[in-house]
Amino acid sequence: MNARTDLAIEKDSFISGDRPKGIRRKIFETEKTKVTKISVLDKEAAKVIGKPVGEYITVELDEFSYDTELLDDRMKSISTQISSLLPKGDGTVLVAGIGNKDITPDALGPRCAEGIFSTRHITSELAEEIGLDRLNPVCSLATGVLGQTGIETGEIIKSVADAIKPKAVIVIDALAAAGLERLGRTVQITDTGITPGSGVGNKRAEISKNTLGVPVIAIGVPTVVDAVTLAKDMTGNNTATESAEAQNMMVTPREIDVMIERASKLIALCVNCALQPETDPELLLSVV
Repeated sequence: MNARTDLAIEKDSFISGDRPKGIRRKIFETEKTKVTKISVLDKEAAKVIGKPVGEYITVELDEFSYDTELLDDRMKSISTQISSLLPKGDGTVLVAGIGNKDITPDALGPRCAEGIFSTRHITSELAEEIGLDRLNPVCSLATGVLGQTGIETGEIIKSVADAIKPKAVIVIDALAAAGLERLGRTVQITDTGITPGSGVGNKRAEISKNTLGVPVIAIGVPTVVDAVTLAKDMTGNNTATESAEAQNMMVTPREIDVMIERASKLIALCVNCALQPETDPELLLSVV
């Protein structure tokens, strides 16, 4: 099946025939989540699955639009997986929210950036005075999109990274899925970085360790599904003719506003907890 998707778990399910030895999958469950880890180990496996070599972690959970609780097993599960990909040692982490804040399905990144606990500017003396002497340095930004700024997202992030020299970069972006059941109830975390817009046919410059020189962790939630893929899925006709108009259409849920609001708060909280493991989650919740 040839479908537009940013999700490794869906790409993996499309593989027909024998599975390459270079693709390994591990699945386990927590109280409220199902976690699937897919490891793409070599170039041959990467070619088959259509994703770069690296680790892909998918956390499946209840739909964001139906739940308001944040301090539960979902937060612990997602933050634990983010922590597992972070490099060890001291150093600043740059968090970049990618996307257009004025287009709701694409607003996940900017909304998350608003909830990141930025601490790089807090001196050690001030941190000690306010009882937060174990803070790790974090900075954040919302990049906007090329049509708003005239600057490629990758260029903005690289310029900032060159200036502050972080030990790692976390990028957050809305994704595209092939299946309706993935929308608003799946979180993908990967150490391969991201190519913004690739899932919706608007591929921009790659943001990865190759381009920035430091580890790049990408976090995303699918908010749209390709209309052609959806039609084929619903009708079971994978050979239907694709019109030019249909190829440019993406479908998003009716409750996308609520989904983005709650997803952005949960993702921001999970990133904050992963970056500040010695800070009370209740305090970090007040930031988002």
